[in-house]
Amino acid sequence: MKRAVVLLSGGLDSVTALAMAREQGFECYTLSFNYGQRHHAELNAAKSLSGQNGAVAHKFIDIDLSAIGGSALTDQSIALPEQYEEAIPVTYVPARNTVFLSIALGWAEVLSAQAIFVGVNAVDYSGYPDCRPEFIAAFEQLANVATKAGVEGQKMTIHAPLMRMTKADIIQEGTRLGIDYSQTISCYQADSDGRACGKCDSCRFRQRGFKQAGLEDPTRYIK
Repeated sequence: MKRAVVLLSGGLDSVTALAMAREQGFECYTLSFNYGQRHHAELNAAKSLSGQNGAVAHKFIDIDLSAIGGSALTDQSIALPEQYEEAIPVTYVPARNTVFLSIALGWAEVLSAQAIFVGVNAVDYSGYPDCRPEFIAAFEQLANVATKAGVEGQKMTIHAPLMRMTKADIIQEGTRLGIDYSQTISCYQADSDGRACGKCDSCRFRQRGFKQAGLEDPTRYIK
């Protein structure tokens, strides 16, 4: 069976990418990172969602990106914005997706996997530079010249199946695939019980997505 490594944050987008990979016939190995983010509730969700959605194995890897800071998600001294920002927002984590994909690439090579799935999106998103199709295409090119597998002719494909989908499209697709979105955590500052703030960028995109999809929002919010 063809294999794929799937980056799984515990949020809505990444679990949808996992379900889509499974539907395409991939044997899936999920990968999550404890990178110094504000909360760990999403990591608990990722472990549970991995099992619920048929992954063969799930790994946690520790990378302390708070050591370099530069983001409201890894530096507690930088306030999380509660209004939409036109420029690249302070929630952008420098080089995060580059680092995550590099480690996923290493595991994929060990597994003899042919694909990596990542739930990045360039429609309903916060404007991060490492969520654009140009970035995914460039990383795929790198993957095929930087690895033993690539040099020996085993082509690696980076799949970003959500890239051109709206949040409503993603939710509708995931609902068709049977995802229980009440188990996902997208909030940048969820509490220890996984309840969402309802105010950050991620919460606003999620709320709007369920509304536009015509579906009830199952998110648990802090009251």
